[in-house]
Amino acid sequence: MQEVRESKDLSFPGEEKRILTFWEEIDAFKQQLKQREGAKPYSFYDGPPFATGLPHYGHLLAGTIKDIVTRFASATGHYVPRRFGWDCHGLPVEYEIDKAEGIKSREDVLKMGIDTYNEKCRSIVMRYSKEWESTVRRMGRWIDFESGYRTMDATFMESVWWVFKQLHDKGLVYRGFKVMPYSTGCKTPLSNFEAGQNYKDVMDPAIMVSFSVEDDAEKAELVAWTTTPWTLPSNLALCVNPAMEYVRVQDPATGRVYIVAEARLAFLPGAVPKAKKGGKKDAAPAAGFKVLSKMKGSALVGMRYTPLFPFFAHLKAPRPSDSAPSANGGASPAAGAFRVVSDNYVTSDSGTGVVHQAPAFGEDDMRVCIAHGILQRGESIPCPVDADGCFTEEVATFSGRYVKEADSDIIAWLKQQGRLVSNERFSHSYPFCWRSDTPLIYKAVPSWFVKVENARQRLLATTAQTEWVPSFVRDKRFGNWLEGAHDWAVSRSRFWGTPLPVWTSADGKEVVVVGSVEELHKLTGHKVTDLHRHFIDGLTIPSPSRGEPLRRVDEVFDCWFESGSMPYAQLHYPFENVDFFRSSFPADFVAEGLDQTRGWFYTLIVLSTLLFDQPAFKNLVCNGLVLAADGKKMSKRLKNYPDPAEIIEEYGADALRLYLINSPVVRAESLRFRREGVQGVVREVFIPWYNAFRFLVQNVLRLEASGRLPTHMLPFNPAQVEAGPSANVLDRWIQAATRSLAAFVRTEMSAYRLYTVVPRLVQFLENLTNVYVRLNRTRLRGQGNDPMDCHTALATLFHVLLDTCKVMAPFTPFICELMYQNLRRALPKAPQSVHWCDFPETGPLQEGDEGIQASVEGMQRVLDLARVLRERHSKPLKQPLRRLTIVHSDKALLADLAGQLRQYVMGEVNVVEMDTCSDPLRYCNIKAHPEWQVLGKRLGKAMVPVGKAIQGMTFAQIEEFNQKGHISLGEHQLQEGDIKVFTEFKGPEGGGEGPTTMDANGDGSMLVVMDLSEDESLLEAFWAREVVNRIQKIRKAAGLQEGDKVDFWVTALREGEAPELERRLQTQREIFEHALGLVPYMQRQAHAVLVGTEVLRDSHEVAVTVPALHLRPAALHKVAGKDAPAVEAWLTSREPSALARELHAGQGSVSVALLTEQNARKSFTLQEGVHLHVPPSLQALASHAPLANGSRH
Repeated sequence: MQEVRESKDLSFPGEEKRILTFWEEIDAFKQQLKQREGAKPYSFYDGPPFATGLPHYGHLLAGTIKDIVTRFASATGHYVPRRFGWDCHGLPVEYEIDKAEGIKSREDVLKMGIDTYNEKCRSIVMRYSKEWESTVRRMGRWIDFESGYRTMDATFMESVWWVFKQLHDKGLVYRGFKVMPYSTGCKTPLSNFEAGQNYKDVMDPAIMVSFSVEDDAEKAELVAWTTTPWTLPSNLALCVNPAMEYVRVQDPATGRVYIVAEARLAFLPGAVPKAKKGGKKDAAPAAGFKVLSKMKGSALVGMRYTPLFPFFAHLKAPRPSDSAPSANGGASPAAGAFRVVSDNYVTSDSGTGVVHQAPAFGEDDMRVCIAHGILQRGESIPCPVDADGCFTEEVATFSGRYVKEADSDIIAWLKQQGRLVSNERFSHSYPFCWRSDTPLIYKAVPSWFVKVENARQRLLATTAQTEWVPSFVRDKRFGNWLEGAHDWAVSRSRFWGTPLPVWTSADGKEVVVVGSVEELHKLTGHKVTDLHRHFIDGLTIPSPSRGEPLRRVDEVFDCWFESGSMPYAQLHYPFENVDFFRSSFPADFVAEGLDQTRGWFYTLIVLSTLLFDQPAFKNLVCNGLVLAADGKKMSKRLKNYPDPAEIIEEYGADALRLYLINSPVVRAESLRFRREGVQGVVREVFIPWYNAFRFLVQNVLRLEASGRLPTHMLPFNPAQVEAGPSANVLDRWIQAATRSLAAFVRTEMSAYRLYTVVPRLVQFLENLTNVYVRLNRTRLRGQGNDPMDCHTALATLFHVLLDTCKVMAPFTPFICELMYQNLRRALPKAPQSVHWCDFPETGPLQEGDEGIQASVEGMQRVLDLARVLRERHSKPLKQPLRRLTIVHSDKALLADLAGQLRQYVMGEVNVVEMDTCSDPLRYCNIKAHPEWQVLGKRLGKAMVPVGKAIQGMTFAQIEEFNQKGHISLGEHQLQEGDIKVFTEFKGPEGGGEGPTTMDANGDGSMLVVMDLSEDESLLEAFWAREVVNRIQKIRKAAGLQEGDKVDFWVTALREGEAPELERRLQTQREIFEHALGLVPYMQRQAHAVLVGTEVLRDSHEVAVTVPALHLRPAALHKVAGKDAPAVEAWLTSREPSALARELHAGQGSVSVALLTEQNARKSFTLQEGVHLHVPPSLQALASHAPLANGSRH
């Protein structure tokens, strides 16, 4: 294994770029696919994005989910081809060309030429494809761009034709009129899904208009309310609710008689007396309208009224006396326009209870008018508005005016005619075009439809065969949408798209639908390789029954029809890949955002159901929306979110991936994106994880260099550790936790519950770094006497990190590859990439796995409770305390805590003594308390007796509840959250609050009791730990590494305290040797090179120096006399390690030769331990032998 950098010197984004290069060099993705060829296929559909814009966080989120799931599928032994798709047709592309070329209307396109226009569209379709590819790859996603599908390719378009022909042959296609959301800016109808993308609060007129009832003795007028005055010239009927009460009222001031719903009378100006604002209190309110009569809405049905405008007066219903006789001699049913009809969609929530009907501009209006014979299905509909949203010549008075701008003119005309009853304005939410940002209108347009309404039950049955995560999206949002599904308008009157393969006669009575290029060739005599409009619009099909040729209809497919056809079209089915399609359909998995429930998910289900009575997919993951930090939609204009590229460059793709996945957005909820959240992943997950990995590498290299392992075990090979459970409890625990993690991830990922996986992964990493590594530092550093135990600990950590990389690889592919590339050096036969590895085997858990995990979890609870107690009493962790008592009713748990986990508990809590107690009542009172708010919502009145029963629970019942997580009290089953368990510390003697030096802390079932008293021995141990702490601070501040050799010194700053200091250093020898490897020296020598100093409690100086010889001046003076200073100068001038080697070679002695001023030669023999002392750091260098505790120097 190779040495690795500290995390502070590591750039995760920089390492990711190097890994991307590595993947390219080994062709990692393609090689993975090649290795899995022949394995069970796993089918995945990628929903196609537009390449006319750059990817945003929503794309990155969905792409991450797809990458995680497909990487996991590959790791679990599947062959997983992944093809990227591009949505190339539709409004987004045309809109860009319209802006660039200044195109304002359909006529502008025709002047330019459809061929020129379409080729301009083609030229920009893949404008940002390279940026997409770069971003997708930078996020670590493996997907095939080279053979990705494009909806504009002829093979894709031909399969779309095949789909449509299949539907037509099944009798599921028809041409008709449909009121649809219509964009006057883009001059095309939109789907309901598109219409819901861009709502804005606007001010619109809200007027009441009167319609004069014909042949009425009182000359009554029906009053209707509308917020779209521009639709009034197209009015053909008035609609009432047959069951509602209506009134005739008379305005005493004018004598006019009005008919409105009784419930809405107060909203008719002047109808109900109201006191004037600012008037006298005793002033009588103005007189209201007089109620002449009341009737049900059904009594109004059939009334005829005079049209407001003359434009469509010719459609007026004849008088009953003018009706033609029916076959049986009676009058025919009422027909024609300008009469009152009824429907239950009219409510009393707003308006007047009378709704004006303009069937060309309202979906309900159209339905009601056809149902009541105002119009006949299939007949033309009065629609005096052109493609640009302007009135046509049919409405001569307002011809050429944009409808929304004509509102004021129409209101003025109504006022002049005496028909304006009320004129107000109100604010409401109104749909705008998501592309042109112009107000939408609802408008009847000719369109080709796929019959969906009659297939609702089939769609629900098909959907029931699929699994959605989260399931409520399928059962609620999507299910409700299917129950109300309408026939699907699949055509658009546009240019850049897949043309409808429909050729008709001029009168539309003869229709031919083409299903393939070959069929088109046979019918037209022309062979084409491109199916866009400008290549096929001129082709005609000879009519088999009449002389005129059949010509193609003008429309192209809605791009949602294309994306819904992608399971077939991406494979050019049924013209190619028939066997592969049949083996891979339905897809195992799809994923997109919540907004696709009425988009791509819907079209996939509709087409697969109508074609095959099968779903298009088996499993679906639906993510929520990524919002700006303020909860608003991310906006480039507002710049309320950080650029994704900036986040990736600063923190790395892995951090962004894990942040997105470990959030509510994976449960189809919204995420408020925060930069700090991504930064937190690096700080709280990656750095501790990487530090554990680096800790392993450092200590493996140290062990290899130590010479303490037999030659046959070098270099380090974790496979040489004997099979079977380790003797160390924490080894067994982390191995069990790793097995449990792998089993959990496999189970949850198989169910596509990503939102449960990541929290468990994060918790495991927390346990690995903060429990296993931290508590095992001594073993892992080889500071014990048994090098084989160090080897076992390192092998355990190695395998845990290796399996963790394999488990985490689908989620964080870069950091796992980074670690794996070093780990695999110890396993020569390992695959070249972690992403070529199999997911860890997850057989049945081994015996004892659950028990050891429960015991270590119990230990962690003890440590947490003890930590809170220390904080409560301001007792720092370095200060030893007298005793810890652990109280719990589970004797097996206590046995583990007092046995194999004892050293870890005592070391972490820092206590001198520890005992356990299985009788909680000895130390505390335990009570159960009802959670009133929770119980009240669920039990209602039964909450009170159940609450009393909870308060009366015995200790045995409370124990049962703690162990099982539920309990039955009477007829009620109570769960966690219904009951809260309290422990009240009472001291060991069972009275009062116990000694003041004792305190306790509990969590309901576990109690820790601590003796907080102090004595001299504990204070001295605290002092020793503080000395160690200061030394470590100096080392860290100086940037020293663990292998760097240094000496430690403690010097008394107060006169006369040296003897006491020497005593303390010796009495606390165990603490110093365990933490530092030796006892610090006293009285730092002046010639030593200083690394740093700290002052402790104003009484002692703690110092760290570069290793140097320790001279003993008195002994030197005794042997050298007046030449002692010269001997000292010679000794301090020598390189310490060289002098140490000479002493070692001389078996502890060295000769010093001096030349006096008289050139006389003097020689002195110096003995190690008598005249000078060589510290262990230099002894190790001299003998080339490692220090037993050298890592501490």
